[in-house]
Amino acid sequence: MKKFLTLSILSTSLLAACGGGSEVSMRTPKGSPNATVLVEEYADLQCPACAAAHAQVTTPLLEIYSDKIRFEFHHFPLRSIHRFALDAAEMSECAADQGKFWEFIDVAYKNQSELGFEALVDWAEVVGLDVDVAERCWKSHSKRDIVLNDYKEGRDRDVAGTPTFFVNGERVQTGVDTLGAAIEAAIQDGKMPL
Repeated sequence: MKKFLTLSILSTSLLAACGGGSEVSMRTPKGSPNATVLVEEYADLQCPACAAAHAQVTTPLLEIYSDKIRFEFHHFPLRSIHRFALDAAEMSECAADQGKFWEFIDVAYKNQSELGFEALVDWAEVVGLDVDVAERCWKSHSKRDIVLNDYKEGRDRDVAGTPTFFVNGERVQTGVDTLGAAIEAAIQDGKMPL
């Protein structure tokens, strides 16, 4: 019985690691997990405005407020205008399974002009993933529901374009100044995010 249980646990772990249909994202928030301020971004990995916001807004905000905010990334692939957005989002979730979600996001935005099927596999190697596992995961589309659930949640919150930011559930205009002011106000308010 013990041998069977061990094999069962091992099989389940291997399936999750290679894209066996896990519908729970393994991505982790950035910043402080116990922060009273929740900053959320809905973004598309093929969106040029999202790449700019990642470099000019998100990264500086995390440097300033990393100990005061919990930053969560949500997928919002605009498939009608960005051919590879859904695939890139799925591969980022496969990277999350290997603990490299944020590294993949950084590489994807930095090299966005090269985005295509071949680039996704190349980026998996660049960030240090087990490429065979990541490629199987991506090609199986086992992470598609995670991405589409993020997208649906965004639509339910009236997200129409990317990037879109929320601070403690309130939509905030994209910008270091506007988001910084909203974060400061939320810190002063001291209420936990919904």
